[in-house]
Order: sequence, then structure tokens, then C-alpha cells
Amino acid sequence: MKKGLIFIVFCMVLVLAACGTDSNKTAGKKSETITYKSEAGDIKVPANPKRVVVLSTYAGDVLNLGVKVVGADSWSMNNENFAKGLKGAKQVSDENIEEIIALKPDLILGLNTIKNQDKLKKIAPLVTFTYGKNNYLDQHVEIGKVLNKEKEAKAWVKDFKQRAEKIGAKIKAKIGKDKTISVAENFDKQIYVFGDNWGRGTEILYQTMGLKMPETVKKASAKSGYYAVSVEQLGNYTGDYMVLSKYEDSDTSFMKTSAYTNIPAVKNNHVLEVDANKFYFNDALTLDYQLKTFEDYFLGN
Repeated sequence: MKKGLIFIVFCMVLVLAACGTDSNKTAGKKSETITYKSEAGDIKVPANPKRVVVLSTYAGDVLNLGVKVVGADSWSMNNENFAKGLKGAKQVSDENIEEIIALKPDLILGLNTIKNQDKLKKIAPLVTFTYGKNNYLDQHVEIGKVLNKEKEAKAWVKDFKQRAEKIGAKIKAKIGKDKTISVAENFDKQIYVFGDNWGRGTEILYQTMGLKMPETVKKASAKSGYYAVSVEQLGNYTGDYMVLSKYEDSDTSFMKTSAYTNIPAVKNNHVLEVDANKFYFNDALTLDYQLKTFEDYFLGN
């Protein structure tokens, strides 16, 4: 009888010990965090995030670093370049609190302009950025720091910059170093031209390749980064070459007007038309796509 009692007690000890070990493991996992020095102060984030929600801009950076995105904004979800990486992800916005809770994220990223930040912080660590505060390559490094992948992010930046500079030098040699390039987009019945930090390939063309922007665009976009023009004015803001970013469902009838067809860059067949949904951002995946597009257009046979 005593032997049986001893055996039962022994088994209970083993079970409790196992439970204690599992609890320690769980506690250990919960404590596996790093501290990211954000714009808003120090934030504890997962050392190895597994379920990230991106509410603006940075989905391509997260995907490029091999981290799973479980929820993303509509712009990212509509980007074909992200389709593979976002397979199975849900479209969410800063107003979809219940939907975000259901995704069980361990990290949330977005611009500092997103709504409901107090509510989002209760779901998971929230890290936000001010657009343009970091230059476009430093921004990728910052995302790398948040994801505990700074080394990988810096390696990508170094490689990308070398590739872009090399391609830029070849483009200058081919078209002439004094040739100007403008970037325009038609959106919601309006045409915009862009400065050197507004996505759509502007960072690559102007910042890294050092290609020239028309002076008219430089002055007009100096304050806000972009400038709205009419089709009749567009020619005054168009360089020797133009990158025209178009949305599939936008009105492109302006391209049939004499005001447009008489622009020298158009007459000389110096217009690169691109899919706006693929060209919109300046994250790592989009930058690689933009760079390949520029290489094929300017240097392809």
C-alpha cells in the first residue's frame, strides 16, 4: 500500500515538474523582446515577430526581410508585387479594430498619422514612423531594427545602392548627363508631378542615380513634395523623359489631347508608362521592381 502511494506521489511530482517546465518555456517566450528606440520613445517589441500587421507603406520592407504579414492596408493588398508574400493576409485599416484583434498580431507597423493608436497599442506593440523623416534607404534599416533584422536590412541597402548607382551611371552615359526626367501620375481626374521623395521611383532617379529633375518641378514640389497641374500645364513640368504612373481605373483620356501629344517627350517616344499600383511605394520590394523597370527601359535593347 505504501509503495502504491509513493508511486502516485512520484507521478504527481513529474507532472508538476513538466507543467513548471512548460510554464517557464512560455514565460521565456513572452520575455523574448528587444527594445526599439522609436520616434515616440522606447518600445518593447518581439525579438522574433511572427504575425505582423502593416497599416501603411511598409509591407514590402517586412516581406523583403522574410517576416510574415497577416494583415495589410488596401494599397499593399492591391500591389501585385506583394501578392505572393501577402497570400492569406487580410485587408485591414486603422479603423478595423475587431478584425485586427482577430488576426492576433504580435507587432503593428504604420505611419504616425494612422487613427486609433491607443486602441491598437492594446492589441500589440505599435511602431509608427513620420513619412520622410528617414531617407528611403534608412527607412528600410529602421524596419530592420524593429524586426531584429538590422544586419540583413543593411546588407540589402548596401547592395541596392551599388546596383542603382551602377545602372544610373550607364543611363547617364546613354541619354546624356544633362537630360532631365520628370515623374507624373494621373489620379482622381488630376495630374501630379513629384519631387525627389514621393515614391513612384523618384528616390532612385533623383537621390541615388543623380538624374536631373526639371527646374519647374523642383520649384513647384519643394514645399509639399508634389504639385497638381492641368494637362495644358503638364508640358511645362515635363523633362526630356517622363515616367507616367497610371491607375488602371483612372481616366487617361488626357493622353489623346493635343496638349499632351505635343509635349516633346511624348512626341519623341520618351515616356515610360508604369502601373501605379506597383510603383506607388518606396519599400524594398518596390524599389527592386522600380530599378529593374528603369534598367529595362533605358538600357534594354
